[in-house]
Amino acid sequence: MQDHYGNKVSTASNDAVTGYDRGVYLFLSGTHGAAEAFGQAIAADDGFALAHAGQARALMMGGDMAGSKAAIARADALAPGVTPREQAHIAAFVHLLSGRPADAMATVRAHVQEHPRDAMVAQLCTSVFGLIGFSGKTGREAELLAYTAGLLPHYGEDWWMMSQHAVSLCETGQLDASATLMERSLALNPRNAHGAHFKAHEQYEAGETTAGRAYLGDWITDYDRRSILHGHLSWHLALWALHDGDTDAMWAAVDHGVAPGTGHSLPINVLTDTAAIYYRAEIAGHEVAPDRWAGLSDYAANVFPQTGQSFADLHAALAHAMAGQGERLAQIAEGASGFAGDLVRPVARAWGAIARHDWAGALDGLLPAMAATERLGGSRAQRDLIELAYVNVLMRLGHSDEARHTLKLRRPVLTTKPPVSGLQMA
Repeated sequence: MQDHYGNKVSTASNDAVTGYDRGVYLFLSGTHGAAEAFGQAIAADDGFALAHAGQARALMMGGDMAGSKAAIARADALAPGVTPREQAHIAAFVHLLSGRPADAMATVRAHVQEHPRDAMVAQLCTSVFGLIGFSGKTGREAELLAYTAGLLPHYGEDWWMMSQHAVSLCETGQLDASATLMERSLALNPRNAHGAHFKAHEQYEAGETTAGRAYLGDWITDYDRRSILHGHLSWHLALWALHDGDTDAMWAAVDHGVAPGTGHSLPINVLTDTAAIYYRAEIAGHEVAPDRWAGLSDYAANVFPQTGQSFADLHAALAHAMAGQGERLAQIAEGASGFAGDLVRPVARAWGAIARHDWAGALDGLLPAMAATERLGGSRAQRDLIELAYVNVLMRLGHSDEARHTLKLRRPVLTTKPPVSGLQMA
């Protein structure tokens, strides 16, 4: 028996393989229902180890960590009876769910050399939110590009792999190549949410605000709100609305699927997207109600009580600073650990300085991150939070010329209509 990608699987049930392939399809397309599809495979053959591993990954991305760990434990228990490929497949998820990302990445890299079409394993290192994206390494964007470039020839005309390589091209500034490949991917599967998401990134980097709002606004209409990317795609719409000066549409998007309690996104997306749109709105000159910041600070303290996930810590610190939660902020500013903790700590102090209107102190805190923002994680669009905060601080200090020069040099795509209050480009 083989799965959709031609990998041999240890089951004698056609129904189990059908359910497994359906689960993989739904998972790779970012569509709700993957966990249920893997469950159907398990119902057809409870001894199908990879179905349990797939369900573990789907439950993890759905925020059900208890269910995920139970599923991977079942897969691991079945591992001695399956092929070496399947054993390595399961091992990668065991490492991931045991909090060993370095071991998971090493396992994935070794595995795809021999089994490049094992998509559920390969995807662990793809995209800006994968193991490479959250490695905290300088040069991780180039590393991600090399990774997907090595996999692409093994997949042929495959919508998933095309979309993953397209975003690697986008994040390294190769926008024309990214757009061309993304269109090929979406022609094969227009309902691939990751493809729609990555196209949004390419449009953002190209400054195509009007086209982006039109495309994504139409695409999301039929997208199940329970799906993992609904909230983040709503964030993209909110961001474009902000850049367009359409604050009513911005708040509608935020309150429809971005902010805590409005959707089904992973906690890291809820926190980071909400904090980013709140502060980018403030930078653009719009008032954000104090109770919004207070609620977000409480949410961050609840879902990320300890430091260690640098991208989350960065945004939690912002929420705590703007809500006036000094003790919560100090925990991050003084003790942030994780893959980029050395950068999170000074930026957290900068957020505190910004909240106090200590613009000189804010500048000192932001400077260490400006040379290595990619280490913090996230896409270029997400890291524009740091870029714009820095430009805004320069403006507050009266350094308008330097603010303009900085934006032109580092993020020229934002100079046509700068989303910074009072900044006029010469």
